[in-house]
Amino acid sequence: MIVVVRESLNRIEVEYRRRIESMTISERVQRAEALLSWARGFVARQILAEQGPLSDDRLKWAVALRQYGGDPATRAMIERMRIRARG
Repeated sequence: MIVVVRESLNRIEVEYRRRIESMTISERVQRAEALLSWARGFVARQILAEQGPLSDDRLKWAVALRQYGGDPATRAMIERMRIRARG
């Protein structure tokens, strides 16, 4: 059973790579942009479900912290940017 699953995953991976490699650079960038947008939307929906309604600005920073805040240097940078944006 495990061998069959691995073979199926291998075929899926090969097909995925074939399709990605056939894309132009522009198509790859568009795909990456769409995937990042989807991920941000997913995280935003999670945050809204947990915290309730937030302003667009607060939600933007909450998403950034959720996605990138695991790294202390990145978290500090996001916090600095958030403070500067408040002006």
